[in-house]
Amino acid sequence: MLSEFFESPARIRAFRDGPAGPMFDEFARALSRAGYAEITARRHLRAAEHLVYWTARKSIPVDDLSDQHLDRFDRHLPRCRCPNYGRSARLDVRCGARMFLRCLQQAGVVKAPMKSTEEDPPLLTAFGQWMRERRGTSEGTLYNYGIHIRELLQKLGEEPRNFEARSLRKFVMDASEERGLAAAKTRTTALRMFLRFLIAEGQCAVGLDAAIPVLAHWRLAPLPRYLQEDEVERVIASCDPTSPVGQRDRAILLLLARLGLRAGDIVGLRLCDLDWRGAWIHVCGKGRRHTLLPLTQEVGQALVAYLQEGRPRSNDEAVFVRCRAPYRALRSHCAVSAIVDRALRRAGVTRPSRGAAHLLRHSVATSMLRHGASLQDIAVLLRHRSIETTQIYAKVDVTSLRRIAQPWPELSSC
Repeated sequence: MLSEFFESPARIRAFRDGPAGPMFDEFARALSRAGYAEITARRHLRAAEHLVYWTARKSIPVDDLSDQHLDRFDRHLPRCRCPNYGRSARLDVRCGARMFLRCLQQAGVVKAPMKSTEEDPPLLTAFGQWMRERRGTSEGTLYNYGIHIRELLQKLGEEPRNFEARSLRKFVMDASEERGLAAAKTRTTALRMFLRFLIAEGQCAVGLDAAIPVLAHWRLAPLPRYLQEDEVERVIASCDPTSPVGQRDRAILLLLARLGLRAGDIVGLRLCDLDWRGAWIHVCGKGRRHTLLPLTQEVGQALVAYLQEGRPRSNDEAVFVRCRAPYRALRSHCAVSAIVDRALRRAGVTRPSRGAAHLLRHSVATSMLRHGASLQDIAVLLRHRSIETTQIYAKVDVTSLRRIAQPWPELSSC
């Protein structure tokens, strides 16, 4: 595979005749599968070659490489005087060397196991396993819960028997002053479930979960934030249909603005979920509820344009992948929100709220209501379990509300 990135036979021999010859071929194969450009792949291979040269000088067998050796190599780079390697950019060398080690670990070439980039506390790991087995909680939900539980364990320690109602309430109230209502409610839910797990395991006092306060929130109190129809069209039109990035972003925006998908639905969409013959999209949404949504002509054409022209070659089953190597699925809903946020800025549209992707979901519901759709129709499209969730959109139908508004009672003057 080295011949894919290097034309010189002498250069290829230099790689293969060294102490890690077969390993370089394996690394080159991995870079090719990931879709790296030739110049980038050469840079990573040179970094791997630098690492192997350094290990030979330090008498470290290549198959004994570990993350600790990689840390030592990283400290070596600022004062590197290795022949033909000293002027390389440190960041590029560090990235390429780390990728080389990960490739060898995955292939089983080196003995040391892969080190997790962030080792979770044992309590959090046990909580995640308990939630999967007892409640069937999705990985996305556990990821969101983990953000708050890690912070709790950092502040209060990892000994549950030392948890007190006062410190737990203070932890929640401090966060509610710094963050929005949605984030604060996620925190209270996560901590309440975590404490119930600890109670079930006998690791903290019974009833301590009641110490988590309920945040004041009145249903249907706020107005849904949305964009006007012309603003939505400007956002969609801001994508360049001739570039791979523009084709991907336009398809994502249309799924959000026409079918009301959530950002998580976009990330979870797989190639097998597109039924071209039946013109359906299979969506697995909240609570792992499976729904079929119609694949309209506009959305279908945007998806075809992206899949045929814009989507890079990738073994990943996800419909939407990164536009830069490695070509893998979008990591989370935050990536979708970032795409929408960039489109809003390109179109010169001001966001009425902090949300981005969900803003288009609100906009399609509001538009449907203004064009005469019933709340039941909107609930079906948005996949709401209860019609009560959809009732909030009735507040933005000003035309209909004017018909039933009662005149203000006039009082006689004193």
